[in-house]
Amino acid sequence: MTAGPASPSPAPAAQPPAAQPAAAPASAGFVREVLRRPAAAAAVVFLLLLALACIVAPLIAPYGPLDQDLGNVLSGPGGRHLLGTDTLGRDVLSRLLFGGRRSMLSIVEAVAAVLLLGVPLGVIAGYAGGWTDRTITRVAEVFVAVPAIILVLVTLALIPQNEDAAMLALGVLGAPGVLRVVRGATLQVRGDLYIAAARVSGVSHTRIIARHVLPRIKGPVIVQASLFASAALLFETGLGFLGLATNPLEPTWGGMVAEAFTVITRDSWLLYPSGATIALCILAFGVLGDAIRDAAATADGTERPARAQRRARRSPAVAGLARPAAAPSPVPAAPAVPDAVLDVAGLTVTVATPDGDRVLVDDVRLSVAPGETVGLLGESGCGKSITALAILRLLPPAVEVSGGRVTFEGQDVTALPDRAFARLRGSGLGYVSQEPMSSLDPAYTVGAQLGEVVRRHDRCSRPAARRRVSELLAQVKIPDPGAVAGRYPHELSGGMAQRVALAIALAGRPRLLVADEPTTALDVTVQSHILALLRDLQRDTGMAILLVTHDWGVVADICHRVVVMYAGQPVEFADAQAMFDQPLHPYTEGLLRSSPAVAAPGERLPSMPGRVPQPGSWPDGCRFADRCRLATEECRRAPVPVTELPGGRETRCVHSDDLRPAEVAR
Repeated sequence: MTAGPASPSPAPAAQPPAAQPAAAPASAGFVREVLRRPAAAAAVVFLLLLALACIVAPLIAPYGPLDQDLGNVLSGPGGRHLLGTDTLGRDVLSRLLFGGRRSMLSIVEAVAAVLLLGVPLGVIAGYAGGWTDRTITRVAEVFVAVPAIILVLVTLALIPQNEDAAMLALGVLGAPGVLRVVRGATLQVRGDLYIAAARVSGVSHTRIIARHVLPRIKGPVIVQASLFASAALLFETGLGFLGLATNPLEPTWGGMVAEAFTVITRDSWLLYPSGATIALCILAFGVLGDAIRDAAATADGTERPARAQRRARRSPAVAGLARPAAAPSPVPAAPAVPDAVLDVAGLTVTVATPDGDRVLVDDVRLSVAPGETVGLLGESGCGKSITALAILRLLPPAVEVSGGRVTFEGQDVTALPDRAFARLRGSGLGYVSQEPMSSLDPAYTVGAQLGEVVRRHDRCSRPAARRRVSELLAQVKIPDPGAVAGRYPHELSGGMAQRVALAIALAGRPRLLVADEPTTALDVTVQSHILALLRDLQRDTGMAILLVTHDWGVVADICHRVVVMYAGQPVEFADAQAMFDQPLHPYTEGLLRSSPAVAAPGERLPSMPGRVPQPGSWPDGCRFADRCRLATEECRRAPVPVTELPGGRETRCVHSDDLRPAEVAR
């Protein structure tokens, strides 16, 4: 590897007031996020125009809903009647507009009832737990067991031809279904650590629910509301079709469908206006619900559409707030290791935020040779996993590679089309995560899942795939491969599940395996077995390994070279043995000193003060300066470049001579 120029540093977190963009109201931004989706915008326009037309029906309808023209019975669309007439010569367009007033009001009544009952009770049940949860859930189950239509018919028998009462009853009976969805979402949120931290901090339960729980569950609530609105419209149409809810003379969409049904063999046109309107309304509710859910996720920062990311990057006024102040480092022209399987040069990864792009990792440079294992080492939050996911093009929504180059066997994978890169996944690049159970579908056996991957890569028959599955399970040292192939993931131990995940990664015979802390969740004995298995596989297949870890024991066991990362930047590059013998960056030294493996018996284990700064709060100079025992004003003044040292080592430190032995420093 060669030394590069100073890496960019992020701009200071605080900006002069003049540089800050005006913040739009949250509600306005949310509406814009919804309307940015073409399908959602079309659904909103359709529903608003339809609702407005129904509201002002007395002003715009060409005829009254009961006006008859017996000389034009069942006439098709024409100049006098734009949508034709019904069996009594009444104008279809006018009855459609007047009938929509009743249908829209019924939808609002039912949705309001289901939300006012289902959401609060679901949140209380999920958040409180215990006997409160059990009581609310049991009562809800009783209501779920009773057919809704029966109770609605009872309501109509007690209050004849009262559609308001019928729709409110429908909302009450639909509330238990919403309650169960909201309860499940609340239970998941309640288990998050920040909820426990808020409780310990003395925040009231009401405030926790309002500020932390409800915003997280609004996606499922919105989806349920849109689905129930569609169901309410269908239910109201059914009541009108049967003539149960309103005066038969009063126009309703369901009544119009019923009338069209009586003459469908004579004139099918009468069914189209009311039927198409109902179908389009249901479709619009579904599209709008999905769009609002996605916009809510975007507002929470969990998702950001690609178009919004591009707009944020193109906006200099916004992007300048979060992008590094210094110019990006030029990408080296050649790989650092000759014939490298993987060469990463100047890699920068950013996440789109409402305030612009925020840098997560920058100026990452590493290379892996055939048959070599390179360790990517650092504390949690240093950017190791993001770097690995960027190489594999598996970054989450709103996170993307914004600079640099990732070259695999001579191809710049960041520039490959999705279809071309898909051919490299599995066959060129393999991946093993730190949670093997998350890689396995609990609904399928090990053999079924592994066989699916084998058929994807080998294009073979099912018998051949089964033989290959047995070979792979034997290759990862699983005893009795046939029996394990018939098991489900929950029947496997942690070490066995990791071996299966490794077999899946090897199914395409990859030339590079990216392993993201593959031994973290395993006990010491199983860890040693997995590492020994990786060494054997590397010896037998010649594949290269990029190993993400925070464990010096893993580095000592399997790695040839090491890249140490801190706060999104690589800070030291060296052979593994040389790094153990003499670290040349204070952060590497601190990690080694605080490792239990090298601690002296009976002595207190030293630790580094402070913690890794978060993206967006990185200092201008050395990012480790606030925790470093050697830090001076020179360290904090400007970004620290990577310095090349004798023996092919590199370090991002101006005090590396203070850490080197005297004979080497001279």
